[in-house]
Amino acid sequence: MIGLHLLVFCSTVAFAMLGNVPSVTSSGPVPSGCLRCICVVESGCRMPNPVCRMDVGSLSCGPYQIKEAYWKDARLKGGSLMGDWKKCTATFSCSEAAVQGYMERYAVQGRLGHPPTCEDFARIHNGGPNGYKNPATLGYWLKVKACLMANETKI
Repeated sequence: MIGLHLLVFCSTVAFAMLGNVPSVTSSGPVPSGCLRCICVVESGCRMPNPVCRMDVGSLSCGPYQIKEAYWKDARLKGGSLMGDWKKCTATFSCSEAAVQGYMERYAVQGRLGHPPTCEDFARIHNGGPNGYKNPATLGYWLKVKACLMANETKI
């Protein structure tokens, strides 16, 4: 229980510090509040410096910590995405478009069996196309959920 309280506290502090963070827009299936909380969990919603870092054996880049395979999948629904994974993930707008494109491909009612929720978006972002049903992504979802709750964003 202490861990959950600490998580909510940290999420609240993180959002209190976000006054200078670019606003997150939603032109895709992921609502802006959900998208922003995914960004907060991934990077504090700041552009990392350096933009890419090693994570689980491969590079993850940008404020959403996008791997190259994710970016390639996102292009199938999200367009060219600047034609370059590292260039795309070095900008907020292209990174957001990549997340939206990825979700347009994988977070759809036909795959999930229900209309997608923020939980589905978060768990797919964290665990890949089938992340929404992988128990290993529940901890990630709880972080996103705590962010949403701390900011009274609709889940």
